[in-house]
Amino acid sequence: MKRLVITLKDITETGGGERVCANLANALNQVGYDVEIISFFALHNDISYQLDKNIKITFLSGKSPKTKNSIKKLFYKSIYRYYLCHKINNIIADSKPDALLANDGWYIPPKKACNTQYVRLWHLNAPQKMNTRKRVIFERFSTLVILSHYELTTWQSYHQNIKVIPNFLPYMPESSTDSHQCRILSAGRMDKGDQKGFLRLVDIWEEVQNKIKKQGLDSHLLQWSLVIVGSGKLKEQIESKIKAKNLSDSIILKPFTKDIESQYLSASIYAMASHFEGFGMVLAEASSYALPCIAFDIATGPSDIIESNVSGYLIKDNDINSYAERLLELMSNESKRKAMGKKAKKIIQDRFSKETILPLWEEVLFNKK
Repeated sequence: MKRLVITLKDITETGGGERVCANLANALNQVGYDVEIISFFALHNDISYQLDKNIKITFLSGKSPKTKNSIKKLFYKSIYRYYLCHKINNIIADSKPDALLANDGWYIPPKKACNTQYVRLWHLNAPQKMNTRKRVIFERFSTLVILSHYELTTWQSYHQNIKVIPNFLPYMPESSTDSHQCRILSAGRMDKGDQKGFLRLVDIWEEVQNKIKKQGLDSHLLQWSLVIVGSGKLKEQIESKIKAKNLSDSIILKPFTKDIESQYLSASIYAMASHFEGFGMVLAEASSYALPCIAFDIATGPSDIIESNVSGYLIKDNDINSYAERLLELMSNESKRKAMGKKAKKIIQDRFSKETILPLWEEVLFNKK
């Protein structure tokens, strides 16, 4: 039985990277591989995403790297991190895995085992500049896996062996949403930097409400609500902005939930306002439930999933007015929502199923042809 070790900063976090790690670990375990997850830290007591019982999980540290103290932050990212990387090397020396997959940037191999394949998965868009330090780190991995062809040429100038493997959905739901529902969904982690663009999504919703009232559009459009699902440090700022714009009656904030399926099935449009993405897993998930999606056409992610004017809409980045107009177009036309949602589901089934994507991983990690 071939063995795989997956490393990441913290498997107890609730982000897309942690979800991708869990999905891949389960999928490879289910087809006969021995999988171990090594997590540098454990900020929370529970793992948010379900893992098969026979997947071994090793936590290296009970400390939390989250601190406002700049000296402690530097310590965690340098000396302590280097120490934990050596602990991983000792584990690898004992267990002799066939492959190691670094799911994020925390693991940098101080020394490589002879018979282990070292692979790095990059979840976000390409760095704008490749300095000597980054290049040296990347060269410690035999393969870099990226999620999109969008920046392939850029990546090929950074590393000699780049593979494109999109994220997959662990299962394809049979259910499809009821497009009659007057509800728009957006979901994601509410981090300080507002990667998911929730603050500008509030601006978009304000524009939608203004257009309905000022242009004398059908009053039933005022029955629509925007539901934002997520948790994080930015939540208070989002709440304050909603109140300041008098949108509390039509924007609903809900905490992170493991039962995200019920949220997809209770909406008829999915709205993403991210500033950047590596892939956009929630777009794929929403599409699999036949939700037409709308997103800004940012560097990577949405354009791999949405066929504009076919399964949803891609909007020029930060064009708030155009985004609001397209959103209103979908809100006003149930037959269009249904038709686009049906096409969205078919695209996901054809391109992003586990059966389509998993063989690509087996080839990269275990040289299986």
